[in-house]
Amino acid sequence: MPLLIIQGDITRLKCDAIVNAANNSLLGGGGVDGAIHRAAGPKLLEECRKLHGCDTGEAKITSGYNLDAKYVIHTVGPIYRGGMRGERELLESCYKNSLKLASENNCETVAFPMISAGVYGYPFDEALEVAVTTISTFLDNEENDMTVYIVIFSKRDYQISHELFDDVNRFVKDRMIFKAPLRGNIFGAVANKCAGATMYECTDASADASVEDYVKTHKDESFTQMLLRLIDEKGMTDVEAYKKANVDRKLFSKIRSNASYHPRKVTVLGFAIALKLTLDETDELLMKAGYALSDSDTGDLVVEYFITNEIYDINQINEVLFAMDQTLIGEYYPA
Repeated sequence: MPLLIIQGDITRLKCDAIVNAANNSLLGGGGVDGAIHRAAGPKLLEECRKLHGCDTGEAKITSGYNLDAKYVIHTVGPIYRGGMRGERELLESCYKNSLKLASENNCETVAFPMISAGVYGYPFDEALEVAVTTISTFLDNEENDMTVYIVIFSKRDYQISHELFDDVNRFVKDRMIFKAPLRGNIFGAVANKCAGATMYECTDASADASVEDYVKTHKDESFTQMLLRLIDEKGMTDVEAYKKANVDRKLFSKIRSNASYHPRKVTVLGFAIALKLTLDETDELLMKAGYALSDSDTGDLVVEYFITNEIYDINQINEVLFAMDQTLIGEYYPA
């Protein structure tokens, strides 16, 4: 963990393995297949010739040669013919077999393109759902400690459920227009006065007083202590918590071992989603780290929409955040 959607050129990524959406011959082609072969150099083609092709849904691995990736995992996605000829099962197999190869070769970071969503005609939103669901299921296994990227080459090709996106978009616009107060408690009051800032950056006197009152009442519990308490109260293991929060194991270890650890805001929100916190509980956890939700921040409002509607699917939230050009919640990906 985590699973992250990023925009970029997969051939330029520094990771243990990149996945090639290949054809059955494995001898190169158009799109991402051709781009990977060109970037890797002629030795990739030489090795691919020795593999004698690949069946649809299967995967084979080669060296990365001139790429920044150590390996290239070649998988053949299905051609979409209406969705009634086993296309979903074959597409799932592409991801499962690629991840299996990555795990067997001790890869810690793997990048996927959108398999079959180009010239093979698989509807983008359906292909994305298959990718996210299959990868998430793999990562949910406690033995699979890996960071996986889904790489989108162009935002013009990115599509998610129009109904969901439109509903979130209306919610965000309405909140920004009417500037409704966050909540009728201390956290909402402070949030409106210190929108987007840390508690150390807020200079409003009344907001400072509210923060001071809060600190007096809850002075004995830090962010780390509150987080660990909530994990116990929810009956979750540490592994379940950080995986559902889209957070890396190493980062969670830092948090657990340091009672005064100061996390990024997106990390706090990741744990709020993982723990299925209410808005008030989310506000409290954020304030422990010196943050607040803001009615003028699109990303915050997207998260608020999902929490309000009790939709705690972090991958679905991140799909919407990505579509709206907002920072994903959970762990940051390398620049």
